[in-house]
Amino acid sequence: MGHGRTTARTAAAGAVSAALIAGTVVGLAPAAQASPSVRFADITGDGGTVLKANVVTPAGADDSHRYPLIVLPTSWALPQVEYLAQAQKLADSGYVVLTYNVRGFWQSGGQIEVAGPPDTADASKVIDWALAHTPADPEHIGMAGVSYGAGISLLAAAHDKRVKAVAALSGWADLIDSIYSGRTQHLQAAAVLDGAATLTGRESPELREIFDNLYASDLDTEQQMIDWGRKRSAATYVDQLNKNGAAVMLANAWGDTVFPANQYASFYEKLTVPKRLQLRPGDHATPELTGLFGLPNDVWTDTGRWFDHYLKGADNGVDREQPVRLKSRSAGGYEGYPDWKSVTATRKKMALAGSTTIHANVDSGADGGIVFLSSILDQVAQLPPMASMPLLPRRWAAVWQSERSGSTQRVRGTARLHTNLTPTEESGTLVAYLYDVGPLGIGKLVTHAPYTWHGRTPGEPFDVDLDLFSTAYDVPAGHRLALVVDTVDPLYAEHNPSGAQLTFSSPADDPSYVSVPLGEQ
Repeated sequence: MGHGRTTARTAAAGAVSAALIAGTVVGLAPAAQASPSVRFADITGDGGTVLKANVVTPAGADDSHRYPLIVLPTSWALPQVEYLAQAQKLADSGYVVLTYNVRGFWQSGGQIEVAGPPDTADASKVIDWALAHTPADPEHIGMAGVSYGAGISLLAAAHDKRVKAVAALSGWADLIDSIYSGRTQHLQAAAVLDGAATLTGRESPELREIFDNLYASDLDTEQQMIDWGRKRSAATYVDQLNKNGAAVMLANAWGDTVFPANQYASFYEKLTVPKRLQLRPGDHATPELTGLFGLPNDVWTDTGRWFDHYLKGADNGVDREQPVRLKSRSAGGYEGYPDWKSVTATRKKMALAGSTTIHANVDSGADGGIVFLSSILDQVAQLPPMASMPLLPRRWAAVWQSERSGSTQRVRGTARLHTNLTPTEESGTLVAYLYDVGPLGIGKLVTHAPYTWHGRTPGEPFDVDLDLFSTAYDVPAGHRLALVVDTVDPLYAEHNPSGAQLTFSSPADDPSYVSVPLGEQ
């Protein structure tokens, strides 16, 4: 495990270095043409920590007129120039925009708290400063951000009722369901975050301990990690957020390998405020990327429309559009739905018949891909991870296939696995994959998810119920669906003792199946 962790962190650090260079260039490019309305500022955050910030005001703005305020906390590991292109656009349309580098990164002081209480308090301090030092209107305040900035914005809106609107882009609402879903450590995602923090910031002792415990897969510290994550999750404070009433826009990518779409969809359903959920192809933060260059970008365009309506009162129709907007990974534009439940018109059960035994500890060749790379390839070239169904070794992979479909199957929403599992050891990990299989037996990955258990009695069966990651994918007519289960995936930690075996069965009184959500044809 130690060697794998080091390799993953080294690779992650290299990938993050490249991303940071690109991200810095993205932010600096517009700075060369910045108007006189851009200025740098030092803001005193919680506990006296100095936060580095940019303030962008409308041309000719003075204290005789008040403008809506938008606060943009930076993404994980990126400097405060990250949002300058979008900040300039927002300022040109009549906003005071304040972007600040979150504590623990780059030139800001303090240590990385991962959206802990100091970060939430910082957001309020930044708002205080903006109201005292800019022509910002205290009655019309919004917050937005990508990734880390999204998470902090949601938490700030739950704790500071002055925030009237939020756009949380490629963020999280449930931190534990993001990096520890299915009770399984998302190792590559954690390594990327850890590597980026090591390169550009100062991890707090608590964060270093969380990362170390995550890598070590120490069950004795599991509850500590869960408690740590809950404190940093907007889902924990959803009642508070609903009470405060801020209008919330959530946007994410189907293939986000850091913050999967499921946790956003679940959170969206619990919101009672004005809300919008926008999901499209891509990986973590890739749907918003072109907008950081100042290029046309639908996510940032809709963010501007969201703020124009809920901070300026513009009658632009954003409140009358279908609030759930999905773009299929296969083709086409956005589809509108009145709510998340309406995404799935019907469900089709694919039987997982018979009894199948697989051996653990070997990667069968069915994988969820590589963090960032695989979902970006799917986004730009419709090339998700692939596997040959005939060539998958049945010693290490269980495979079930449906009949060929006579029409296109529009998979929309969350597929669910139900099966009966008998392990030979008390702990273990499985990963379930749903594939679109063409005439030659080549499967394109539709969705997947990991699942880990501990404390089971060897030889005794138990039910496994697992939600696969939500998606929108069109399976062509004449293709099959296939469910594959194996025990090793480079994206995740695995807890299978050496020599372990897993037996999947389908009792007559409790048959096994995968339930596939199908939208209207």
